Amino acid sequence: MRHGVVSQDVRRAREFEAFVAGAGGRLLHAATLLTAEAPDDNPRARRLLTHALAQTYACWDRLRGEDPYDRARQYLATRFAHGAWHQPGGLLRSRPDPASPLARLSPQERLVLVLRLYEGVAEEQTAALLGLSADRVRAICLRAITAALRPPRGPAPAVGGVKAVPS
Repeated sequence: MRHGVVSQDVRRAREFEAFVAGAGGRLLHAATLLTAEAPDDNPRARRLLTHALAQTYACWDRLRGEDPYDRARQYLATRFAHGAWHQPGGLLRSRPDPASPLARLSPQERLVLVLRLYEGVAEEQTAALLGLSADRVRAICLRAITAALRPPRGPAPAVGGVKAVPS
């Protein structure tokens, strides 16, 4: 009996290691986009990913036929949302990297944008995951795209040799 449990644990560990080797990079990139950190300096994204992978591993045997990537992405999104929206200061304690194109977006806008555009999650699934209506998800996504594509506001350019006066 004990030998069967050990071999099952070994099999489980190997399967999970193979999953992390294949999906870990993409999940880390998604977490980095969510936190809007620099790709080479992303401690919050790494913490977020570690928690998501730990939860995925904890339910590994119950996944039967379910895609572990979807489950890990779901944990990543809900952990980010909980930290960003429900804990005072949560994930917002440190500032996003100003060079990140998503730094100007709110955490909710980043989450919707990453799920919809980077991960390709359907609008209805995103709405169900976040507890929002599909119309609300669509509106947030459009607002986030507009904000991300709009150049940052800076001082007005000099016209005809005259310097702009900062306001």
